[in-house]
Amino acid sequence: MPYVNIKITREGASAEQKATLIAGVTALLRDTLGKNPATTVVVIDEVDTDNWGIGGEAVTTLRARAAAQA
Repeated sequence: MPYVNIKITREGASAEQKATLIAGVTALLRDTLGKNPATTVVVIDEVDTDNWGIGGEAVTTLRARAAAQA
């Protein structure tokens, strides 16, 4: 039973986009590893950018700085 956890920042991924991710990952596991789609679990976690850090800074801070420089 494959379990896939996708983590993305919470920035408005639509229900349709999430459904596409779930279907695509499930198909990839079926086609590549022969896994049964009926027992494949895909979970999408959406994380606030305040709770996602890169290089010692929150993504919120990094994006604000990038926007100010643009």
